[in-house]
Amino acid sequence: MTAIVALIDYGSGNLRSAEKALARAARERTTGHQIVVTDDPVLVARAERIVLPGVGAFADCMRGLGAVPGMVETLGDAVLRRGMPFLGICVGMQLLADVGREFGDHPGLGWIAGAVVRLTPSDPTLKIPHMGWNELTVERPHPLFAGIAPGAYSYFVHSYAMRPADPSHILATADYGGAFAAVIGRDNIAGTQFHPEKSQEVGLALLGNFLEWRP
Repeated sequence: MTAIVALIDYGSGNLRSAEKALARAARERTTGHQIVVTDDPVLVARAERIVLPGVGAFADCMRGLGAVPGMVETLGDAVLRRGMPFLGICVGMQLLADVGREFGDHPGLGWIAGAVVRLTPSDPTLKIPHMGWNELTVERPHPLFAGIAPGAYSYFVHSYAMRPADPSHILATADYGGAFAAVIGRDNIAGTQFHPEKSQEVGLALLGNFLEWRP
């Protein structure tokens, strides 16, 4: 049976680019995965792994996810209880936090303790949102980084970043007038603040590593 990667459609993601990048990674690694864009919790429950994208404001994304009947409950069961490999992208990563502090305080999924806070660069000439290529600094070894050279660059578009309560959940950082979490993770859960689907070879390598990851 073909293994399914469920790419969650809740009205807040860069779905087509992410779908194409995951499909290419699956093809190049010959993993045999089928990438399925879906808002069906039944299909998500049957998937082998899950990707949650996200573009926009934290509260809007959380509201959109909650508006899909049964999705939050299905994700919690699949990821937290059954240990399904999970990757959050950009705001999809931020939703893992306890709270997002964009236009007020808004509850997140609470899978990784911490808060999503506004970027405050030490250099006042640095513009928000942060848009562009930044160097990744790996803080802790992880299978997602296999084959990615030190000092690799990835593509960011964001105004907020996650601040995990436990520093050991920060797998890689980037710097924009101060360090921020670029990749977070624990157990079978990982997330990238950058967009792997827009990060060319580095992004494809990370997505391929995710498809092969056996937490």
